[in-house]
Amino acid sequence: MYYKMNIAGLDRALPLCPLNDKLCIGAFVIFGDPELTTACARALLEKAPEYDYMITAEAKGIPLIHEMARLQNNQRYILARKGPKLYMKDILSVSVNSITTSKEQKLFLDGEDAERMKGKRILIVDDVISTGESLHAIEELVKEAGGEVVGKMAILAEGDAIERDDIIYLEKLPLFTADGEPI
Repeated sequence: MYYKMNIAGLDRALPLCPLNDKLCIGAFVIFGDPELTTACARALLEKAPEYDYMITAEAKGIPLIHEMARLQNNQRYILARKGPKLYMKDILSVSVNSITTSKEQKLFLDGEDAERMKGKRILIVDDVISTGESLHAIEELVKEAGGEVVGKMAILAEGDAIERDDIIYLEKLPLFTADGEPI
């Protein structure tokens, strides 16, 4: 089963994946689709508020934020990692529960990036916002670092996120019944 939609002017068919015996989600993956990544990056930048740095969480937001930064003259961006790396010092961390993962995860921010964000306007970027848990975790990292969240953006808003007025997104992605019918 697939859900066909137009995203940033491009037609795509998203495979429907069961979350449980009653609910499916449309799997939106920009990995390996540079045409879609670039189109979405351009469309989001047209709607973006003024900011100093962008941040996303590992991993699906990486191609998007990278392309957005490239289109902004190779602007530096910040990445919240799923695990601490050897190069990271003075690490900040928060816990997150996402709809697409089965257990609690943590997000980690390098102290150097935290210092970079201090007193700066930060734009949070993601591929899909659904429950908002990942978004909230990134917001916590930004606040802990002393940055000011000036915008929250995603390519798609899914489920309850569609009703939120504090996020900017390109398209609505419904949830689906086990039979593939939009809810």
